[in-house]
Amino acid sequence: MALNWREDREYLALVEDLLATEEVQRLESYVHHKVTNRLAHSISVSYRSYRWAKKLGLDTRAIARAGLLHDLFFYESADKGKVGGKGHNFEHPRIALENARKLTEISDLEADIILKHMCGATFDIPKYKESWIVTLMDKESAICEFFTGVKERAQAERNVTVEALSYFFAPLRVSTVVDEATLNYYTKY
Repeated sequence: MALNWREDREYLALVEDLLATEEVQRLESYVHHKVTNRLAHSISVSYRSYRWAKKLGLDTRAIARAGLLHDLFFYESADKGKVGGKGHNFEHPRIALENARKLTEISDLEADIILKHMCGATFDIPKYKESWIVTLMDKESAICEFFTGVKERAQAERNVTVEALSYFFAPLRVSTVVDEATLNYYTKY
């Protein structure tokens, strides 16, 4: 099984019509979980879910397509307070389902996947195994995205620290190359 969704012909055959739509492509312009864009997140959820569905003999078509469409809403996270109703966690799956139905025919299984993917943050309990998988892969993707962002920020801060220490030690005629032990000593707090 391909590890990269772009190289997985079976997966692409299931979602290529959706990926070609302007609406799905628009997701790339929305920041998601502060470190990625909504399209990348949706593809991650879709493909991770698809791979599990394939291993478990579940409906790969429904899971791939609904996974891709689960966050098909067009407002920034910063504006989620303006959604109204019962709040972003409850409302955005309903908005995503409404938008998905404008793009393609949605089965009951696909509707359940999209509507229930926020289980845990809401009391909407998934009815199908496929819905549970997308729910879990959504959480896993969000956690991975968060820690990727933390790692990138930590590396950026570490680079600034190395530059600052090099600047500090240079006038003392100490080597401007800061070794790992020195860096760890000055950055442990």
